[in-house]
Parts: sequence; structure tokens; C-alpha cells
Amino acid sequence: MGDNKRKRGPKPKTPVAEDTNITTMDIQYTNPTTANDAVSVPANETATDPSSSQPSRRGRGRPRKTEKLNIAASPERRSLRHVDQNGDGGHALAVVSEPPLMLPSWENVARVVPAMEAVVKVFCVHTEPNLSLPWQRKRQYSSSSSGFVIGGRRVLTNAHSVEHHTQVKLKKRGSETKYLATVLAIGTECDIAMLTVSDDEFWEGVLPVEFGELPALQDAVTVVGYPIGGDTISVTSGVVSRMEILSYVHGSTELLGLQIDAAINSGNSGGPAFNDRGKCVGIAFQSLKHEDVENIGYVIPTPVIMHFIQDYEKNGEYTGFPVIGVEWQKMENPDLRTSIGMRTDQKGVRIRRIEPTAPESHVLKPSDVILSFDGVNIANDGTVPFRHGERIGFSYLVSQKYTGDNALVKVLRNSEILEYNIKLSTHKRLIPAHINGKPPSYYIIAGFVFAAVSVPYLRSEYGKDYEFDAPVKLLDKHLHSMAQSIDEQLVVVSQVLVADINIGYEDIVNTQVLAFNGKPLNNLKNLASMVENCDDEYLKFDLEYDQMVVLQTKTAKAATLDILLTHCIPSAMSDDLR
Repeated sequence: MGDNKRKRGPKPKTPVAEDTNITTMDIQYTNPTTANDAVSVPANETATDPSSSQPSRRGRGRPRKTEKLNIAASPERRSLRHVDQNGDGGHALAVVSEPPLMLPSWENVARVVPAMEAVVKVFCVHTEPNLSLPWQRKRQYSSSSSGFVIGGRRVLTNAHSVEHHTQVKLKKRGSETKYLATVLAIGTECDIAMLTVSDDEFWEGVLPVEFGELPALQDAVTVVGYPIGGDTISVTSGVVSRMEILSYVHGSTELLGLQIDAAINSGNSGGPAFNDRGKCVGIAFQSLKHEDVENIGYVIPTPVIMHFIQDYEKNGEYTGFPVIGVEWQKMENPDLRTSIGMRTDQKGVRIRRIEPTAPESHVLKPSDVILSFDGVNIANDGTVPFRHGERIGFSYLVSQKYTGDNALVKVLRNSEILEYNIKLSTHKRLIPAHINGKPPSYYIIAGFVFAAVSVPYLRSEYGKDYEFDAPVKLLDKHLHSMAQSIDEQLVVVSQVLVADINIGYEDIVNTQVLAFNGKPLNNLKNLASMVENCDDEYLKFDLEYDQMVVLQTKTAKAATLDILLTHCIPSAMSDDLR
């Protein structure tokens, strides 16, 4: 009884072999199995004829289904299929013969391996200035990031990877030697830095990467680098999910950027992003950290990289990305367009304000409508055609130019079309976004520490959330005020080093200085010069919020030396003010 009882379980299925592709890690394995492959059928079983309308019946139960073979398991598990069935059908053994998996050809592998060898690990020791105590520096610290070799015995990495560097070293893949590097140029706006190594041994056996074209949406990209301080190379893959004008966090600028869905972690910075042909299409530089998003990274694309390289080769140094120094308004409202005299076939953006330091301030006027830039028409929302089916902000056209280049701008003024050939220059901000690696400036008199405001200064005083914690007056000038001259600075009383001479002024902190002895000041150097050369009886400082500081001139200058000795300050002013 027991020997003849049918065991419960899944019914055996006769596989039908067909062409099947298995794709793993972008390497395609092809299984050329066809209907002619040998399929062993037991002698007591009749083969099923697929063309017959009456399939053969075997034993009791439902008719056997003919299904396509779904190959999902490993090759070893799929090569032999053994069906053990006790009952009327007896013992059945079905073997599907499959050829071994085809390995990728070495020609395909050779495309990627040399590109990997060009990726290096960057070691940097940073010594940042102390903006709150500008006469000294902070404690040094170390960091590691990624970089890659390009032509001309040069290496590219991120600017923030070597910012405020005191020592930079590079290590090749598979090597235990660290080579001292020299920083050739730092592009703060585009977050790119260029390095070189004098040791010839470093360049042996290393082929520079080749740059590819700007990728399209959904193109595959592979980010290579040394994330999280690892000693071995790491590879993450993804696709291009977006292309637009991005905000570069380190540079505080807006340039073309790629958004990808590959993971970019700390240490990936400066590493190359390759396309499926092994050519570099960008540099990993930042990622989006938010609880509602995952795996959103950003890459500096090749147009920005080539601009940086060619700028250095052309000028011997990095000169920056030019801007058109205007604030503009969209012209999407039909009533606004009609009131300003625009025809229905005219499109453009309205100029709100013009920076006084910009070269175009002499020809352009507020309420002018910019119709085109270098022959490219601008839409009412400020975009221009980019590629097939894509549009991008017209600032992209400006960023393609170099400092000192000319551009043809067509504007509409009082229903009249005018053309101007303007010269492009870099952006002059009242509160600069960076100090470009220079030591901070300061001036001290009678314990009053005067400093020029910059974004790093605000970050030092109020932390990374300075945009919420800094005084409203300073934030308003940071966001909306424009420099009236090239050398204008916003000068503040940073702090008061307490002494007998400044009793009652101890609470003054980060307050703007408007004038000295009734004369408006232009910058910190101007203030230091006026104070040092003052022969009046009193030093009078007019501050923001209608505050006034008055000190006796001779007493104040005499007390300054004792205050410097008390606080171990080497000098009353920074070297750049002498």
C-alpha cells in the first residue's frame, strides 16, 4: 500500500528550451539554448507534441502544461533537473543540457581597467583660519577624498577636498606609496582643483582618463572613488536622472550639474563618473541628504570641467566664471508684457537691478527687457533651448564664456530694440562667498576688533545655520545689497576685548561701522588708515542702529599695545593692511 501511494507535491512540468539572456552587472551572458538541445525522455513516457490539440495524458490528474523555461537560478542549479515521482508514472528524470556561460571578452574589460588605474586617493591636511580670532588658525585636521589623472601630468579633484591645505598627498590604486602633490589651481565656484606631482615614478603606468560628451537622461554612469576612507577602490552605478542649473554648495554659485541615482558618500568627492564606454563625464562633488530621499548624488559635468581646464591653460591661473551682473524678473504675465511695450511675438526677461560694479551698468538700464544673449532667444521664464526636448536657464550661456569675453545682448527699451556688445566679468559681492584661501583681515584699536564680513565669517560666528541666526541687518545686506565699488567691504566691530578704556562698550558685537569722524568708510584698509593717521582729539565711530563709540585718541593708541600683550596678539593689524 505504502509503496504504491502517490506522494503529494508539485506536478512535473516539461520545459521548452528557448533563447534566454541573463544580464548581470552590465555584462551580458547569452544562453544559446534552442529546441534542438538534447532532452532526455524516459522510454515509458510519450513525448508531447506542441502542435497537437490533444496533449498526451500521463497518469491521473490535470493535463500537463507546456511552459517556457524561466531561468532565474544559478547555472549549477539549472543544469540538472531531477523529478522523483512514485505512482503510475514510475520514475522520471529530465535533464536539460546547457552550454557553459560565456565570459566577457578581454576587449570589453580592457576599456574599463585603465580608467580605474587613473583614479587616485587624495590625502590632505587642512589648517583653516579662525575668522572669529583672525590673528590665529584653527587646529589642523586630515581628510581623504578621490581624484583622477588627466593629460599633462595633472590630477583633478574637488576644491573643497584641498581647501586651506598645508599638505596634499596622492596614492595610486594598488600602491603603498604616497606622493607629495602641488596645488596648481583652485576653482572655488565650480568646486574643482588641479594638482600635480613632481615625482616621475607617480606617472609610470598611469594612463589619463578621456573625457566624453555630456550624457543624456537615463544614460548609465559609474562613479569610482574611495568613499568612507576605504583603501580599496569603490564602484557605484546609476543613471542620469536630471540635468539642470544646480546650486553648488561649496561655491555658492549656480552652474550646470547632473543628478544621478548612484550613491555618493564622503570620500567620493573628486572621483570621476564614467559612461558605459569608459569615458569621464563628470566629477562627483555633493549629495542630497534628506529623510525623504535616497541615493541622490550630483556630478560636475564635462562642460564645467573643460571650462576650468581651458581657463587655467589660457590664463595660467583660474579666473572664474563670468556673470551678467543683473537681477531679472520673469515676463510670464501678459499684462506686464503689454504695459512694457512687448509684442506678442517678443519674449524675454525684465531687468530689475544692475550691479554698479558690472561693466554692463553703463549701457543697460532697469526695466530693459533682455530678448537674446549671443543670438539665442530667451523665453519669458528665462530659459533657452538646450538639447532636443530640453530647456535650461540662460545663465548657462553666460557660464560658457570666459572672464573678459564679449557678448552681444539684444534688449527692448521703450518699444525699441537695441543691441549692446558688453564685456563679461566675475561677480563682485558686498559680502563675498569665499576668502579664496587668504588669511582674514583685521584691525585692532583700544580693544575694538574690526573685521570685514564674508560668508565664512558669518558661518564662523553663527554656525552652519547662519542664515537663520545672524542679525537681520547683516542678512539683508548679504542677500540684497550690492557693492558700489570694486573694493567696497562691509566692516563691523567683531568684538571688544575688554579693558579699562572701553568700559561700557563691552556688549557691541558684529555691528556695522558706517563712518569714522564723520567720514564714510569704504573698506577695512580705509578705516585702519584713517585711524592710524588721525590727529583729532577723539576717535568717533558711527555704528549701525545709531550707536556711537568715542575714545580719546592718545589714550586709545597707548592702551592698544597692552591689550595686544594681554591677549597674545602679534600685531594690531593683518599683513594685507600694512
